Amino acid sequence: MPLMRRRPLLRAAAVGGGAYMMGKSAANTRMREASQEERLGELESQQYAAPAAVTPGPAPAAGGISDASLQKLQELGKLHDQGILTDEEFAEQKQRVLAA
Repeated sequence: MPLMRRRPLLRAAAVGGGAYMMGKSAANTRMREASQEERLGELESQQYAAPAAVTPGPAPAAGGISDASLQKLQELGKLHDQGILTDEEFAEQKQRVLAA
């Protein structure tokens, strides 16, 4: 005889335990969704708040580096990433560009 036929109490406990876990899981999901909705609402209200006044001005150079030097450094970085320049060659060329 199957175990569930001989023990109706065991079957009821298994069914009840499963239903309890499903209900608890659903409640946890609803609580997480409500918390997430609350956080999203806070973020949206911050996003739509009045932006701070910004005065336009000249764009600062990156650490005092000229545009030509910056472009040269980017090219060197690409060559290094492609494996054309070794670490030592890259460091040497970078120092030359920064010193100029």
